[in-house]
Amino acid sequence: MRVLKHLFENNRIWAENIRQTDPGFFQRLSRQQSPSYLWIGCSDSRVPANQIVGLLPGEMFVHRNIANIVDHADLNCMSVLQFAIDVLKVRHVIVCGHYGCAGIRAAQRGDKLGLAEQWLRHVRSVCQKYERQLGELVDETQRSDRLCELNVIEQVKKVCHASSTRAAWERG
Repeated sequence: MRVLKHLFENNRIWAENIRQTDPGFFQRLSRQQSPSYLWIGCSDSRVPANQIVGLLPGEMFVHRNIANIVDHADLNCMSVLQFAIDVLKVRHVIVCGHYGCAGIRAAQRGDKLGLAEQWLRHVRSVCQKYERQLGELVDETQRSDRLCELNVIEQVKKVCHASSTRAAWERG
């Protein structure tokens, strides 16, 4: 526990600062969450979902994985999507990718990464689908950035085809 002591101390300081600036914050937060948004994003530590969109804890439901993949065979992702839509009644699903994504770069390069390599096959299929378009870009960073964008587009399509999303649209 010595190794994590600074994290516990940081949490204590953070909680105390919150109590001082907003005494009712934790009381409000303890009530049932009712976010309007589901965020499906990358696990990258540089992309803190709530912070980058200026929302407080409790205002956004979050699912994260390497390269913000939506896979209909991933029970975790599909369960989060269904729970967000059917139980929490979110109104918006956001798929957020980011430039400089290590998962995107690894998939693009064909890196050998064990189990993560199997996960990144989803990105590789996006890369293959858009091979011609990506091949027209001579700069590696531009190709990677464009693959990030194309990956988000493809993952949004998967959200749109998910049964829980379609059912929610049918209900209005």
